[in-house]
This record gives sequence, C-alpha cells and structure tokens, in this order.
Amino acid sequence: MMGGIVILSKEVAMVAPEVLERFMTRSPVSVMARGLLEFVFPAGWLDQMFRETAIQQREGELLFSLLVETLSLAVTSARKSPHAAYEALRERFDVSVNSFYNKLQGVEVQVSRALVLRSSARLLPVLRRFKIKPRSLLSGYRVKILDGNHLAGTERRLKEVRGKHAHPLPGLTVVVLDPQWKLILDAFPLEDPYAQERSLLEAVLETVEPKDLWLGDRADCTTAFLTGIRARGASFLIRQHATALTGKELIGQRRKAGRCTTGVVYEQALSITHEGETVMLRRITIELDTPTSSGDEVIHLVTNLAHSASKLADLYLERWTIENAFQELGQALRGEINTLCYPKAALLAFCIASYTYNLLAAMRAAIAEAHPESIAHTEVSCYYLAEEIGAVGSGLSIAVPDDWWTAEYAPLTPTKMAARLKLLAAHINPQRFRKRTRRTRNPPPKRRGDYRDHLSAARLIAERR
Repeated sequence: MMGGIVILSKEVAMVAPEVLERFMTRSPVSVMARGLLEFVFPAGWLDQMFRETAIQQREGELLFSLLVETLSLAVTSARKSPHAAYEALRERFDVSVNSFYNKLQGVEVQVSRALVLRSSARLLPVLRRFKIKPRSLLSGYRVKILDGNHLAGTERRLKEVRGKHAHPLPGLTVVVLDPQWKLILDAFPLEDPYAQERSLLEAVLETVEPKDLWLGDRADCTTAFLTGIRARGASFLIRQHATALTGKELIGQRRKAGRCTTGVVYEQALSITHEGETVMLRRITIELDTPTSSGDEVIHLVTNLAHSASKLADLYLERWTIENAFQELGQALRGEINTLCYPKAALLAFCIASYTYNLLAAMRAAIAEAHPESIAHTEVSCYYLAEEIGAVGSGLSIAVPDDWWTAEYAPLTPTKMAARLKLLAAHINPQRFRKRTRRTRNPPPKRRGDYRDHLSAARLIAERR
C-alpha cells in the first residue's frame, strides 16, 4: 500500500512506484484506458489478426499494430492529424510517410471490422461482472439497434475532384449497438457511399442469434431480412418501408391500443409473402402528437412480438440511442478524419473510433460501479473521458513501458479486469466527468450598426465603464 494505492503486482516495483502512484491518483482515467487497451489487444494480437484476416494486403515492413497505434493518436486527438502522429512515432518506422499512407489506403474492410468485434467480445464479459445492471428494455431479449452512418465529405485530395465543388465521400458503416451498455457490438464497413444500407443486411443476418430483438429504421425493412430474423428464432421491431415488403396485406380492423410517450397507438394484423409462404406479423401505428423533423405525423412499425403495442412503441424510442452514440463518436473522438479521402483508410479510422468508444463504455460502467450513489453510467461523459486520455495518455506511455502493461493486464480474466477497473475508478471524482446539461439558449439579438469586420474590444469595454 502506498498513499492509499494498492500495489497490483510485483512488476509494479520495477516501474518507479512513485510515478505509477502519481498517475493512479491524478489521472486514473488514463491508466484505465491504457490497461483496457492491453486487455483487449494484447501484444501480438493485432498482427496475428491481420495475417489471418487480410486477403489481398501483405504485412510487409510496416506492422499493422504500428499502423493502428499511429492512427489512434489522430482519432483520440492526441495528435492533430495522421501525418502528425507519424512524425511523433517516426523513430519506430522503417518506411516513409508515403508508405504509411499507402498501407492505410489498402487496409481491407474485414480487417477493420475485426477490431470492433474483438473489442465488444472482450469487454462485454467485463461489463457483466459489475454489480450495476442497466435497466431491462424487454425481459428475455437481447436488444440490438441497427443503423447506418455515412462518413462526411473529406478534403479534395483526390486529383479527380480538384477544382470541383463536391467533396469526396469515403463510405458508410452499418453499426450494431447494445443500447443497455452503450457498446458497439459489430460494424459492417462499405466503401461505396451511394450503396444502400440494405445491401449489407445479408451480412448482418448471419450474426442474428436466438432471443435477439433487432430495432431498425425503414432501410432495414425488407422481406428477406425480417423473415430471416424470424427463421433464426429472433425478433424484430422495425419501422415499415412503404414499398419493400412483398405481398403485404393488412388483415382485419385496426384497433386502438392506448398511448405511448409520443402519441396514440394502434395495432393491426399484417401478412407478407416470402418464397411462396405467407408470414403473419403485426403492424403498430403511432399517430404522433408532434410531427417528426421530416414532417411525418404517423409512424408504422412491423414486429413479430406479441407484447403490448404501447410498450413496444415506447421501446422503439430506444433506437435513437444509436444516434446519440454517433454524436458522441463525433464529439469525443475523431471517427471521421477529413484528410482521409481514401475509403479504406477512412473506414479504418471509424472502426478505431468505434472500439475506443467501447473502451470508454467500460470506463463509464466502472465509474458508476465505484460510485453507485453519485452517478449512473449513462451520466458519465465520453467527451470528458476522451479529453483526459488525450491530455495525459502520451505522458503515461513515456513513463511506463509497454512490457509492463502487457505483463499486468493481458493475462487478466474478465472478473479480475472488472475488479481492477473498479479499484482505479474509486480514485475518480465522478462530478468531474458528469455530462453537462445544456441550458436553453436565448435567440441571438438582432444585429445593428454598420457592417465593419472588426471593432476594438478595449474601446468597447472602456465605453461600458
């Protein structure tokens, strides 16, 4: 024991105990982040995964692990750009910056996806070891939210768009989110931004498991996807597409089923046909009290669940959780780096941001576990956590060698990792990382005076006096 900090293993004594104590007390968040990273991706795993997953790209002189580490500095804003991150680690590179970018541009999408899959597979067992439990959305079901994220336009670095007004779009990713733990379970990157999200539904369908409950938007409402989910012993609650369901026919009279948070709920039987077979479903209709931002006054949901229609209508509101996740990815992390115009490089950055978001989700849960009376895991800000990691992480990596992290965190079981996180989180002031509620802003005042570009601040203040 040193100043209230428990020595976690004998190896700690080899790394200047006073240095570790300082980080554990003053920035336990950065220690948690680095430990989680080693727990999820122990030494050698990234390169082994690359060799097993890549089809066309070869390993060569530049290891995939170094590529990911370098791009991570830009994603977490520790460095302002991928080039600045390369310069920060230049002594570790045996290749030029052009070779670095060429490697980035060639990383295949299945390799990027494997990063997200690995992070969720390693972290979900850790989260389940915590005593805090997120509220149950629907008893007996694992709720999964499906949505697509189109990457924003990038700088005009492709010679084909120089001189044009349009910005090149680097692709899209269909993401699967666990709304209870706020964990990104899977990601399906696609290089063509003009492709429809439903072109990836066949790949998503391969991941469906019994007792899943899938929430999705109209883009996910196809006959093949809905019947495929049903055939795998799973359920769905998906907004109806106007034309994508084959042979759809409403049966019987629509009946009122009460109210939900956003309006009056009705339900009616619905049949569709797939490969000559008639499939019976339910259609839940919500007549909204207030129209949506796109002007919709009525929303139709399709489901194979037998639960209360009003309860399912409220449950569908959880679908917006994934929009909040995308917002946090954009605010706390740089999942969309506007200098990466090549699709494979941009999608890799997004997947790195996604697994980093998962690390933050584990840290949020650990803080709530250590301070159950003070804060809930949904109240912990990803933005403030990421800011702390970006500010302190580089110093921590210099002070503590990689070998120590490997020896200390890579062998841990999920149970021991959960205990370690709680121990570190106990030294955190939860109020420092609480989300701030934005005040209602007053409308901007009407402008007056002339149209000069600037005024003297000193003279304005002097006149105020």
